[in-house]
Amino acid sequence: QVQLVESGGGSVQAGGSLRLSCAASEYTYIMAWFRQAPGKEREGVAAAYSGGTTTYADSVTGRFTISLDNVKHTVYLQMNSLKPEDTAMYYCAADRRWNGRMWSNELRYDSWGQGTQVTVSS
Repeated sequence: QVQLVESGGGSVQAGGSLRLSCAASEYTYIMAWFRQAPGKEREGVAAAYSGGTTTYADSVTGRFTISLDNVKHTVYLQMNSLKPEDTAMYYCAADRRWNGRMWSNELRYDSWGQGTQVTVSS
């Protein structure tokens, strides 16, 4: 497993922006962000592959941007135009290998961060 350290998050008003960071202890093939709101299942937000490909959930496309710094082994999630429905605990996930599963499948990842809270008020 890879050690993941998250930072960022906090509280912001609707329409505002936040940036999340997640530093991995070593190279990863894929890094992603998931989120879980109270009473809801955890869902994939965005993922970035070491080769440069990125992918997003429909709910955040056009508002969030994921980027991966392969030198620093760090993934960033820039969140703009935040909405109250973006309120959730955000988790970083990573895996060093390809395994054929969809990026949004939790089982795809063998390493998880501790989570960071994002709260958007209306």
